[in-house]
Amino acid sequence: MTPWDCLDRAAINGGGELRLMQRGDEFSIMLGQIELMNSRFTGSEEALATLTCARIRGRERSEILIGGLGMGFTLRAALADLALDARIFVAELVPAVIRWARGLMAELFGTTLDDKRVTIIEGDVAPPIKTRQSSYDAILLDVDNGPKGLTRESNDRLYDLTGLTSARRALRPGRVLAVWSSGRDRDFSERLRIAGFQTDEIVVRAKSTRRTRNHMDGHQYGCSAVRRLDR
Repeated sequence: MTPWDCLDRAAINGGGELRLMQRGDEFSIMLGQIELMNSRFTGSEEALATLTCARIRGRERSEILIGGLGMGFTLRAALADLALDARIFVAELVPAVIRWARGLMAELFGTTLDDKRVTIIEGDVAPPIKTRQSSYDAILLDVDNGPKGLTRESNDRLYDLTGLTSARRALRPGRVLAVWSSGRDRDFSERLRIAGFQTDEIVVRAKSTRRTRNHMDGHQYGCSAVRRLDR
């Protein structure tokens, strides 16, 4: 089997290190021995966008906020589904991930970062949520490992009751908060309910059905698509 090559490393604020790995045409981002994402397994990241965009389709000049650039699969899927008058803001906390997107992983991203609908924000996704009210048609969070984080304890504030309340305020009435999660989390679902969201849990395969390679047997991720209640 072709060995992995480490292309670059990036320190994370608060401790830890991300490594960008490559094996042939396959990329992986690792935190220690934990694989955070892999270019072969894109189904859940794509579903985060497609499931959300289906719920806001037809709205003029829609604005969405994506927390986490990753390998760009959520962004690519959103661009494919949204109209030409849409605006997409992508907040990425780790500068190296943006650098990799424009350099070492440019073949994965293609022209997506140059699309006129896209604005890349280098920084935490929390401020664009807290400082906006009734602004977004959708907020998509693919930060850390979902509600149970791995990389930064401070990411938890996005998923606590205060963070969810901020997200609700930042959304226009009846719009969507979509959260990538590595699995079901009953406590998180209860916090969503308390914050005033109506919740759908949708389980999707990590492997995109559009690809021909075998998916990881039994490896599934949870994608919680939640909708703000009209009040």
